[in-house]
Amino acid sequence: MSVYFPELLERVRSQRTALPTLYGDVDFDAHPYRLALDPDDESSLPTWVADRDELLADERTVELLTTATMLGDVVADAYAALMERQSFKSLIGMLVRACRGGIESVPEAPPELERFIASMEERPDWIDFELIEEGARQERIPSALLAPYVIRGAFMATFLNTYAALPMALTGALGGRKAARRVNETASFFAVTTMPGALERFGPGFEAAAMVRLMHSMVRFNALKKSEKWDLDVYGIPIPQVDQMPAGLINIYLLARQVLDGGRTEWNSRERAVVEFCRYRCFLLGLPEELLPTTPTGVVDVLNARAATLRDDFDDEICGELVRATMDAYLKPSRSPLDRVQDAIEKSYSKFFFTRTFLRSDRDISEQMGVDMGLEDYARVAVTAPLVFGSFFWAREASRYPVIGWLTDRVVTEVLKFRLSSYGTPEFTTDASQYQPVAQQRPAAAAAAG
Repeated sequence: MSVYFPELLERVRSQRTALPTLYGDVDFDAHPYRLALDPDDESSLPTWVADRDELLADERTVELLTTATMLGDVVADAYAALMERQSFKSLIGMLVRACRGGIESVPEAPPELERFIASMEERPDWIDFELIEEGARQERIPSALLAPYVIRGAFMATFLNTYAALPMALTGALGGRKAARRVNETASFFAVTTMPGALERFGPGFEAAAMVRLMHSMVRFNALKKSEKWDLDVYGIPIPQVDQMPAGLINIYLLARQVLDGGRTEWNSRERAVVEFCRYRCFLLGLPEELLPTTPTGVVDVLNARAATLRDDFDDEICGELVRATMDAYLKPSRSPLDRVQDAIEKSYSKFFFTRTFLRSDRDISEQMGVDMGLEDYARVAVTAPLVFGSFFWAREASRYPVIGWLTDRVVTEVLKFRLSSYGTPEFTTDASQYQPVAQQRPAAAAAAG
């Protein structure tokens, strides 16, 4: 049988020897139940999105996704594993100092931290670094003017599958305050990475990426070693790279769909810059090159194939509770009349974006999840849409011209700074003592199969 990604496969298998304390008991050649590889399996790919049979017939892409389903983040995982003998607060402190002052500013740095930072300092030759800053400039516009209205909806989309949502449920992030903190942390991360120079070695985006990786590794470590609820045979590796890919590529996936629907097969120069920016941000988050396609067709195919190979399951006690908690969370920094009005408007936009993009406006499903659009939601969107979308389209068009584009970027950057202040200071932490006893039973189908 052909092996299309031998280097990636070796990287997956090497986790066992590289970090035996965490991965020593994992069979990396086994396929967890979450993988839906048979044509008769129910997958999370909606029938209206793509032809599943055609995607499953692509052996190369199927191998990529099955392999990446067992890929964690061994350098960050090794550092997080030090929690067994050090407090996670001290680990966070050393990581922050290393990001801001270099590894030499942390004389007590363990080898695990040195390797973690060194992996992020690499400059892969498959990234076009000349385009990254231009891509960030382009991404600042939607980050400042559109993302605040849809980030909640995009975040909820990650909870539509039990197998992918379980790690978040285990952390206990079901309550209002915790749900609000996770949404704001996510919004803050994506916003700060678009700031001028943010992804440079000592930029705030570099540090934010390192903190996100550590948080994911902490969840991975606690799920495997502390929660006693994680079933490797069913779920595979917690937060595998294949599950981080959608969040990192969702914006260029939607962009790629527009390109292909418009009859093109290549990016234009502006789109290409955004793609390279997103690919580098994903690299800093630990994703391998194999999961970061360079063409519109490649992006669409790999995201669709990921859904086509992910077994369909929606456990309302896990997914439904996460969606409802996220929808109900109050995200604004105060309870002032203005903030309360803005929160109501943002929730209406998030409902609209979530139901239209991920549920195809199916009211029966959206009502069951608690995110149905009411008349007041439609009214809020209709009244504010000219301002919200008008400012976005104006800024995007103005950014094309030399002088006015520079002035526009200055204004957009100031707006983004304001957005960041409203999101609060991200913590990017997780506490094993707060993990919840969810999913104690294997899914019925998995239990029957096992």
